[in-house]
Amino acid sequence: MRPLYHPSMKEINVQGILYALSDPVRARIYAELVQADCAMNCCAFLSNGNLKLPKSTLSQHFKALREAGLIRSERKGVELKNSSRCQELKKKFGPMVVAILKAYEKEANASKR
Repeated sequence: MRPLYHPSMKEINVQGILYALSDPVRARIYAELVQADCAMNCCAFLSNGNLKLPKSTLSQHFKALREAGLIRSERKGVELKNSSRCQELKKKFGPMVVAILKAYEKEANASKR
């Protein structure tokens, strides 16, 4: 199998992060990974809220998050375990990523009312 691409901190830029988090599904996946105590596999997100997402769609979302530098994925047998790179990103981008996630959360809560 090909190794997974993870950009170095020098390669991660604001445009890539904004693109990756521009999709509400990816933003929700990333928010859950940030809050998780441990790495999570793709299957944990098959039922993302009211959405039922195919594995192929989830794989594309995880690829976008990984290539933007937001997550790290490790192969464990046939599964990929995904975790947030939030601590690394805070050093370079400060509170930007957290602010984006809070804005999505606020928007989601407002739409539920």
